[in-house]
Amino acid sequence: MALDQFGRRIHYLRISLTDHCNLRCIYCMPDDMSFRPGAELLQDDEILRLVRIFTQVGFDKFRLTGGEPTVRAHIVDLVRDIAHTPGVRTLTMTSNGTLFRRLAQPLADAGLQRVNFSLDTLNPEKFRRLTRRGSLEEVWAGIQAAEAAGLTPIKVNAVVVRNDNEEDVIDLARLTLTHPWQVRFIEMMPFAGITQFQQDNNVQEIAMRDLIQAALGPLEELNGGELDGEARLYRLKNAPGTLGFISTISRPFCASCSRARLTADGWLRMCLLRELEVDLLTPMRAGVTDAELREMIVNAVWLKPWGHRLDEDAVPLNRLMSEIGG
Repeated sequence: MALDQFGRRIHYLRISLTDHCNLRCIYCMPDDMSFRPGAELLQDDEILRLVRIFTQVGFDKFRLTGGEPTVRAHIVDLVRDIAHTPGVRTLTMTSNGTLFRRLAQPLADAGLQRVNFSLDTLNPEKFRRLTRRGSLEEVWAGIQAAEAAGLTPIKVNAVVVRNDNEEDVIDLARLTLTHPWQVRFIEMMPFAGITQFQQDNNVQEIAMRDLIQAALGPLEELNGGELDGEARLYRLKNAPGTLGFISTISRPFCASCSRARLTADGWLRMCLLRELEVDLLTPMRAGVTDAELREMIVNAVWLKPWGHRLDEDAVPLNRLMSEIGG
């Protein structure tokens, strides 16, 4: 079992398969974003070796992220190999959905269990403006294909940006009245590159809930306020689906954090919003043993910080969000 210095059990690894993405969401990266050469990123055999070692120190829950994970070559084969690694109990993915229509069934057959979709608006024109690429129709088809393939329960993640899609939380919340999905609203977090935009246009949970309740009626808090992962859950009256709020800024959930992140270039990052990282790729390619890698991972887990320091204006500047993974 991997424990940090505060006694938290750390058992959930989010693996960024690539920093590449086929969208350019305004809150995530600049339009002229450049990506790392493939040779500088973790290769399939390196990912599988690390997954095996992480399971040996107590990790059992894995999420594949990006960039956009479905743009990675041989994604179905990689999912199959991870899913069949002893010790992997849960394998999920976060995707923008643009390529999921053709991948949903093969990924489900390979062992993927569930998928979260990033979708910030149901307005096609606004979708195009927010993402600078792609189409809402592609994403919607991907969500439907995932549901048909049994990759459920479907979760839809929306990053809320002031003056861009703030009002769209109402239509997104309305989805839960007709679908058994969890629609989750995320407070935008500040990272390097576009920090000022992110800070200036953050919308906090209470404002989102007020908008939804004014339009659709009261929200019932679920689970006595206990978190589902990182989301506080609510339900509209008689809705088959639920609403989640991931409120990193206004209501941090650091005390219950069980997560670590593996970046696409092989660095283990113990907190999304802190710069502390440990390079695993360079030692691996230099020939370290599995035992040495295990020790590096255990030591990094022990040093996991309690939480972010955004209230002290300590913004992580060493990476963009797309370089870390969702």
